[in-house]
Amino acid sequence: MTDRFRLTIAQLNPTLGDLPGNAALAVGAWQQAQAAGAQMLALPARFLSGSPAGDLARNRGFLDDCRRTVEKLAADCANGPAIGIGAPWRVGARVHDAWLVLQGGRVTAQVLRHGGGAVFDPAPISGPFAVDGLRLGCTLGDDALSPEVAETLAETGAEILICPAADPYHRSRHDQRISHMVARVVETGLPLVQLNLTGGQAEWVHDGASFVLDPGGHKRLQLPPFQDAVAHVDFTRGPEGWRAEPGTMAPQPDEWEQDYRAMCMGLGDYMRKSGFSRAVLGLSGGVDSTLVATIAADTLGPENLRAVRLPSVHSSQHSLDDAAEQARRLGIRMDTLPIVGPHQAVTETLADSFAGTTPDLTEENIQSRLRGVLLMALSNKFGELLLTTGNKSEVAVGYSTIYGDMAGGYNPLKDLYKTRVFQTCRWRNENHRDWMRGPMGEVIPPAIIAKPPSAELRPDQTDQDSLPPYEVLDAILEGLIERDESTGALVAQGFDPDTVRRVVRLVRFSEWKRQQAAPGPRLSPRAFGADRHYPLVNAWRDPG
Repeated sequence: MTDRFRLTIAQLNPTLGDLPGNAALAVGAWQQAQAAGAQMLALPARFLSGSPAGDLARNRGFLDDCRRTVEKLAADCANGPAIGIGAPWRVGARVHDAWLVLQGGRVTAQVLRHGGGAVFDPAPISGPFAVDGLRLGCTLGDDALSPEVAETLAETGAEILICPAADPYHRSRHDQRISHMVARVVETGLPLVQLNLTGGQAEWVHDGASFVLDPGGHKRLQLPPFQDAVAHVDFTRGPEGWRAEPGTMAPQPDEWEQDYRAMCMGLGDYMRKSGFSRAVLGLSGGVDSTLVATIAADTLGPENLRAVRLPSVHSSQHSLDDAAEQARRLGIRMDTLPIVGPHQAVTETLADSFAGTTPDLTEENIQSRLRGVLLMALSNKFGELLLTTGNKSEVAVGYSTIYGDMAGGYNPLKDLYKTRVFQTCRWRNENHRDWMRGPMGEVIPPAIIAKPPSAELRPDQTDQDSLPPYEVLDAILEGLIERDESTGALVAQGFDPDTVRRVVRLVRFSEWKRQQAAPGPRLSPRAFGADRHYPLVNAWRDPG
């Protein structure tokens, strides 16, 4: 029996549905494993299909293609290391989240996720499988969060645990993964490999950050977050069993950098996987559009971004100047399309219908919708993805105009509260990384960060005319959304009862807008769209 085993692990970025392309990525990693003398290549969960596949994973034609691709991959890689790869897999009439072991030109083991899930059927716990005389156990996806599967594998002879995942990023998620995996190695006394995808898919961003633990929870290898990587892990067997030799220990950035990287990766992969190379956005001189422009410049390169000023009669000169200065600092193209004429034309058209009424939010929304019309026209004409710029605070309370400033294809700030928008701007001014394609230095004018937020849809308007101060609003929203707290619980924490009830009403009433909103990357444990869905019509009222 072998006393040394080399495992190659690969955290890579598959494209959902691109089975030949994802198989080619697997072959490339397999060739590196072969050159390094590894006995096995391990790839993350759902690598072949991409993730999350949703109901595509139950499509019969797609499942047949997955099986054919796996069989071809096994044949093409018959002479060399074994491969473990995740894919949706049909067994009889049931569809499973599977991790398939390929050796000698065929599938020699299939590990089916015990817990099933929203799309996949549950399965009995799969036992260990052998590669070159070593018995390996696999806890697939969420099966690794519970002791049951790992303990069963240890009891049935597994000597090393492999935990392939397709786990999306959110703040503090990496620490949670480590905590769960430490529990598994403490319970089983076995070394463990946790392996995650990289790359963005609509609202999910897979952050990689794969790692290896020895018994006792000692970390022996840590791969970087948000970055493709292939590493070779050597295991040796001694008197106390198998242990991993030390490997690379990539640092893990703080939450501000990880959030920023997730927004950039989410945007870049959404565009690349959708066939877009250029983007357009309205640049108002406010902090939200400024941050979106900076994210887009860092992701796409300044040469692939168009910014548009859309001044109305209420636009301040300082905001127009701030937008121009922002474009100059980033080195992006700036167009100016005034909406004064179109707004006057619409107002005249509606004059008879609106006779005898007082101007109100209706007239303000017309301005926003005219901006959406012009931006969508540029997007359609030039094939540029229109980026929307509403932060999570605004998305939560509906402080945005449907078919207006919500019009577009992707929103990098969808899960970033307003207070975090300000801090992220400060972070970017103080930090630059090699992967950023935008310029170094203070790219966001401090005047934009410092001025009171305003939609500038009427004279002297500020956001706080309609909303509580953002520090208060965001604290209430975090309780309502991230922690599912009741009105009474928030009032007990010291928040003004009328303010809490007003925010609750705004969040409830705005659900219909959110269900029509563009996707955006998940950053928090509870993101709109990805994690939180409320019925559009329901009669329940919080008694608090």
